[in-house]
Amino acid sequence: MIDEVDLDLPVRAALPELGAALGGRGAAVLVAPPGTGKTTLVPLALAGSVDGRVLVAEPRRVAVRAAAARMAWLLGEPVGERVGYAIRGERRPGSRIEVVTTGLLVARLQRDPELAGVDAVVLDECHERHLDTDLALAFAVDARAALRPDLRLLATSATAAADDLAVALDGPVVTAPDPLHPVDVVWSPPPRPVPPPRGMRVEPALLDHVGAVVRRALDAVPGDVLVFLPGRREIDDVARRLGQKDGHRVAAEVFTLHGGQDAAQQDRVLGGGAGGRRVVLTTSIAETSLTVPGVRVVVDAGLSRRPWTDHARGLDALVTVLASQSSATQRAGRAGREAAGTVFRCWSEAEHAHRDRDDAPEVAHADLAGFALQLARWGTPDAAGLALLDPPPATAFGAAREVLRGLGLIEEGGRITGRGRSVATAGVHPRLGRALLDGAEIVGADTASEVVALLAADVPGDTDDLEERLRAVRASRDPRWRAEVRRLRPVTPTTGSGSRDAATVVALAYPDRIARARGDDAREYLTTGGTGVELATGSRLRGSPWIAVADAVRGPGDRVARVRLAVPVDEDRAREAAAGWWHDDAVVAWEDGDVVAERRERLGAIVLARRPLAHPDPAAVAAAVRDGLAVDGLGLLRWDDAATALRARLAFLHAARGEPWPAVDDDALLARLDEWLDLTRVRRRADLARLGVASALRHLVPWSEAGRLDELAPTTITTPSGRSVRVDYSDPAAPVVALKVQQAFGWERAPVLAGVPVVVHLLSPAGRPTAVTADLASFWDTGYPQVRAELRGRYPKHAWPEDPRRSTPP
Repeated sequence: MIDEVDLDLPVRAALPELGAALGGRGAAVLVAPPGTGKTTLVPLALAGSVDGRVLVAEPRRVAVRAAAARMAWLLGEPVGERVGYAIRGERRPGSRIEVVTTGLLVARLQRDPELAGVDAVVLDECHERHLDTDLALAFAVDARAALRPDLRLLATSATAAADDLAVALDGPVVTAPDPLHPVDVVWSPPPRPVPPPRGMRVEPALLDHVGAVVRRALDAVPGDVLVFLPGRREIDDVARRLGQKDGHRVAAEVFTLHGGQDAAQQDRVLGGGAGGRRVVLTTSIAETSLTVPGVRVVVDAGLSRRPWTDHARGLDALVTVLASQSSATQRAGRAGREAAGTVFRCWSEAEHAHRDRDDAPEVAHADLAGFALQLARWGTPDAAGLALLDPPPATAFGAAREVLRGLGLIEEGGRITGRGRSVATAGVHPRLGRALLDGAEIVGADTASEVVALLAADVPGDTDDLEERLRAVRASRDPRWRAEVRRLRPVTPTTGSGSRDAATVVALAYPDRIARARGDDAREYLTTGGTGVELATGSRLRGSPWIAVADAVRGPGDRVARVRLAVPVDEDRAREAAAGWWHDDAVVAWEDGDVVAERRERLGAIVLARRPLAHPDPAAVAAAVRDGLAVDGLGLLRWDDAATALRARLAFLHAARGEPWPAVDDDALLARLDEWLDLTRVRRRADLARLGVASALRHLVPWSEAGRLDELAPTTITTPSGRSVRVDYSDPAAPVVALKVQQAFGWERAPVLAGVPVVVHLLSPAGRPTAVTADLASFWDTGYPQVRAELRGRYPKHAWPEDPRRSTPP
């Protein structure tokens, strides 16, 4: 088929080497930059070398349609003859080449791992590292090894980092020449600093600046302008700015290109201009997967949007992030595919140096529920033995499997259930698949399909009330929503009551986001998953005792998540939908500063009923008390003077002698709690204050050393006059005694305890400090004469001998 195409693109030079690699090893990696022909010429070349069909997988639907149309045009025939395509809800089969999304390739491999009738598979744009791309690669490698050793497998990448792909495929890397024309980089940061993106928010000042840079680019450089923005909202905002500046539109026709458009709108952009200049506002879909003809200028806002999941709270969202250096390079390259070009980057060169070098793979930050379900369906729930380029993060993967278990889609060990198999074929997220199938049996297929389509198609709206948004979309007859309803309707069973109840469907999709009001104002809620959420001021949902949350977002530093879409639900439906989160168990724990012993009926984190436990397990109570001491500290115990003094003496001996004298700091005491403190009679916090801490601490002293405690660390020492002076062990480094100067007469040097000289605080006859020393002998020689000279006139009735060592104390 390639012989029918008179088009000399750079990838042609690599076709002989690529053919030899596939003919010899059966697998290879092709590195070819965007615009070199890898998406169109390579499949045509493969189709001429195999008997069966060639299956080409693209990461995005718009790229599927564009690639099929381009190849059919090159062959001079309409789509659907030798070249066809298939996307979700639409298929035009081809006899020799079929272009599909990577998600559809995963589904085909699940249905037919042998890929009957297919002789070659091309996985395009593997460097983008979408979840479906990673799965399709792993499943295809596995199927080739076990069932189809004759299957030719080719992975393509627009970047040179292809070593991991080569290892996964066990094939060589073939590199096509890069025909990139020179691209001048113009650093165009905003005139004033702009705060970085937060969540989905992009500062309006940055969008104002992007609009200004587009106008500047149109004035400075000829050719069409391709503008990269993070999402559809920003595309619409910049489009308005380009049409409203001083009441005059820019001197070019403004187009938009994103995945939410219908085929006709996308074709209008990808088909090229009709002679006038164009400004094409797009998302990252035009970064590598598509070629927009006529582009000589790129304006890059420097932002990307990617899925992100808060696994601890069960929330997922799209977030706006700074585009990586490699992403910026790919975008800039779109300006140099047909001729020399220019890229205007809306940030500084210094900032560019601090950006991430590459984008993280989707598996590192996305919701992995669908990923985990497909692995379970493949028969490898733990991904063992699969050629995954990166293993799923353990925490995220565990959270995803926990969701699937709660939905009843996998068993405890990860094995897929019958319901899970049905949901895995529905073509939507597992949550929505469960809601679609189970919801249809309760409320009817029509309502289930409409609600799931609303959630799957991400239909925008100005209200957080899902029922209100559903009424609006029904009235507007939104084409994307209606197309999704038509696609989903045949999947649902025909049973059901036919009610118009959306709440049941949402609750079935998000049982871990069913929430009950925390207070009387019903603004804040606690979800079954344990996440706090709140309704916006003025929300019509306020006052609802229970809600089912379809969408919520929690920004950095936010105390609770903000509800963006929810529906009121009653407790009975909440219990039914969240049956997998229902528990009725005994709880003995330390909560709110005391021991709690009760039986709780709960939906996840929501406690429905409490009943006191008359006879809690003593071991469980002791464990709860241990937790309480660890959390709230040993201050819960009654530290009387005897306990405090004994602890100080033991701390001194541990510092002076080490083992076997025990450490008695908080961490050490908590670590050995069971060795010294008897918790068997403790039932509540108040009982802790009745324990004899001093006697308990003595259990830490080995029996062989117990008799030496008073010898090595006595509570008092005797002066030469026969008086007892209390020893202060507050500082473990050295004990301290305080006494009047005359009471120390007769001591030649300071007393020594456990090998450590006592620090002597010498006081005047009035009890005021005069000197502090641990070297009493030196003090008598050097310090005492000065003290004697200063004080004997003030206190003439007291003895001030010249040699206190040999003086009899008073």
